[in-house]
Parts: sequence; C-alpha cells; structure tokens
Amino acid sequence: MIDVRQAMALDSNSMARLLNEIIEIGGTTALTRVVTGSDIQDWMATDEDQSAWHVAVNGHEAVVGFQWIAPNPDLPMEAVDIATFVQVGQTGLGIGSALFDVTAKAAKALRHRWINATIRTDNEGGLTYYQSRGFRDWRFDQGVMLANGQRVDKISKRYDL
Repeated sequence: MIDVRQAMALDSNSMARLLNEIIEIGGTTALTRVVTGSDIQDWMATDEDQSAWHVAVNGHEAVVGFQWIAPNPDLPMEAVDIATFVQVGQTGLGIGSALFDVTAKAAKALRHRWINATIRTDNEGGLTYYQSRGFRDWRFDQGVMLANGQRVDKISKRYDL
C-alpha cells in the first residue's frame, strides 16, 4: 500500500538516495550531479509559500517516490514547475499517479493556474507519465546543455488546473 504525505526535512536523505540512483543510471533527468539530503532541504526551503513537496511511502514508511511543484522565474507567475521521481524498479505501480493527485490539489490550494513539466525527449517514461495525467505540449527546446556538457532536447508540457 502506498501513502502520500507532505515531505519533511527528515525525508531528505531518503529522497536524495532515491534521486541519486536515477541520476547514476542517467537518461531520465536533467540533473547530472549527486545530490545530498542538505541539497533537498535547501530546495524545499526555497519559495516555501508557493511550493509543495510530497513523498510516497510504502507500508514500511520507506520513501518510494517524491514530487514537488515550485515557481520558476522563466514561467509566468501563475505557473509552477513540477518534478517527479519514483524509485528505480517501482515505476508503473501507481506511485506517480498517487503523488500527482495530491500535488494537483496542493497547486490549486496555492492558487496556481497551471503546472509545467519539462522533460528530456529521450525520457519516454516521463513523457508518457505526464501525457497520461493530461499534460499537453506547449514548448520545445532543442540542444539544451546540461551541467555535464551533454546536449539534450526538451519538451515542456502544460497542465491547466
């Protein structure tokens, strides 16, 4: 059974471990460097009044996924970015769906008008996930340079609340 709750600082190390495994595998996130629990805590503290962070935990209270929304200066004020991460080997089990149900409600409560998801074009799972939630394409960025020097294309998808 999966429960979704608001993320806490105590979750940050588990979230970092989960994210680092995804970063190490590569190909599905624009993040290229290892993150720490402190990094996650710093991200959570940024724009706290306009952001929402949630974790999905299993019956043993282990973090198996997390999702956040946060403002982005490159977006209009009524929009927020979203990021979703599910434990390697646990995708397709409804974790992302459970997270998005709670995140969309939080975005509405924060009075955001739409959510932006920017996904690497080589991340088929991410593209499928956001498409299945009702996100629609609105922007394409070609040859975006990642922190490690790699260039990727990205699609931005929009979900109107």
